[in-house]
Amino acid sequence: MSPRAEPPLTAGAVMRAKPIAVNGHTMGADSLLRYLEIKVHHLIREQPWDSIRVVGAHDRQAVVSRHEKTGKLFNVQRPTASIHGRDLTLMAFPGTDYVHHYALIIATYLAMTGRSADTVTYQLPDPAQCCAVIQQLDLDLDGDLVIVGWGLSQLAPCDGAWNQARGYAWKRARVHGRAVLYLGFLHSIWGDVAGRVVWRLAELGARDVVYVGKVGSLTPEVEPNTMLATGSESLLDGSLVQWDDFFGDLAAARPGVRSGVHVTSPSILLEDRDWLTKHADYAFVDPEIGPMGAAANRAGIRFGYLHVISNNLARCYPADLSNERHRDVIRRRAVLVGRIRDTIADRLATRTT
Repeated sequence: MSPRAEPPLTAGAVMRAKPIAVNGHTMGADSLLRYLEIKVHHLIREQPWDSIRVVGAHDRQAVVSRHEKTGKLFNVQRPTASIHGRDLTLMAFPGTDYVHHYALIIATYLAMTGRSADTVTYQLPDPAQCCAVIQQLDLDLDGDLVIVGWGLSQLAPCDGAWNQARGYAWKRARVHGRAVLYLGFLHSIWGDVAGRVVWRLAELGARDVVYVGKVGSLTPEVEPNTMLATGSESLLDGSLVQWDDFFGDLAAARPGVRSGVHVTSPSILLEDRDWLTKHADYAFVDPEIGPMGAAANRAGIRFGYLHVISNNLARCYPADLSNERHRDVIRRRAVLVGRIRDTIADRLATRTT
């Protein structure tokens, strides 16, 4: 069963990816181009192609991008490429949002660098395929709290090695008497993929899932990498989704934490000024929180998120999504991850069920 209805795009049909209107984007042209440059496969940057197609597949035997992240345990794998003469196929991890997002990245990058984007198409994966690949996640859970997402190397205990599996790794601990499993993925769990992960974890026996990651602020005065975000509601496909919040009132009451209603956006490329005006009354945006909360709600388990506010769509700040590897950004985020770790521990110390 899929935890989220697919958007009105046709699985299996080949669709053309249209570049966005750069001048209206919330990141601004310079930052947007830097963001795209670190995402696009090197084969696209280095030479022209008669056609470029993005599909849902996970093939690490294909050509790996030279721009994959280094120095990280998780979320390091980018879409791989398969060459067929003058045609190129990009294989993104199977998920509707991720395939669409990556196709928009390529089309917009080509347009911004003076090349034709007419060659770029994408083919959405079948929902059954998306669910089948997540079924490969196999863990022995018995009411555990599962912490998934970003910053896990700082959140998990330093002792002991990570247990490796195909595409993911995990580590177990006990925190205030509660069984906790830290779970990280080598590939991206973008958008609807993240919702399927929560659904699968519930099937395996998880009682609580906490997602740690990064969100964009829709409130102008919030400087990136200085505060945390939490909440229990998200606007998903035009409807408000609520869930049983793992943190209760604890996280929102802490200094340096903002609470509000989140908006689920399937792609950063779609977040232009018109989008921002439409969602100005909301607090945060990212692709995963809504699908994860909806999946947890339907599965009858608790869910919570506590995220670093990494960028601001409503006001220009020096830090944004194009310079996340800057030393000062990394330092500030390390402090915030420490606060996340302490908040989770305090919640476990006060929970009785």
